[in-house]
Amino acid sequence: MSQYTLNINGQSRSVDVAPETPMLWVLRDHLDLVGTKFGCGIGMCGACTIHLDGTPVRGCQTPVSTVGTKRITTIEGLSANATHPLQKAWMELDVPQCGYCQAGQLMSAAALLRDKPKPTDADIDAAMAGNLCRCATYTRIRAGIHRAAELGGAR
Repeated sequence: MSQYTLNINGQSRSVDVAPETPMLWVLRDHLDLVGTKFGCGIGMCGACTIHLDGTPVRGCQTPVSTVGTKRITTIEGLSANATHPLQKAWMELDVPQCGYCQAGQLMSAAALLRDKPKPTDADIDAAMAGNLCRCATYTRIRAGIHRAAELGGAR
């Protein structure tokens, strides 16, 4: 076991875990931040997407020992009270069906809107290609991203 001090959602958090422990399990099992979901465990579905210094990464494939001083943002850090434009758009348009993949969808969409405040359909499709939705709400996800852009994007 090793001691790690992590910058998560703007707060310093310490954990004592094995260096190879994936960030997904650090967040869920050791820090009780359960918004990041386990989907496939091999980095293919996107349900576990978090940001490291603003870049979307797969939490299931990111060992805690590789994080260092990078800022970690989880779905809980997107907005404390659901006022992020993406969260507003998701609720307004009733984007999710089962909702399981939505934390990863929102985190990938937030990175997209930060880089491209007015994305095209092609921009959205390219940025979101690594996030799978078993309910196939892709057209609603795309509409939600467009609506979030209208509401002010990534803040």
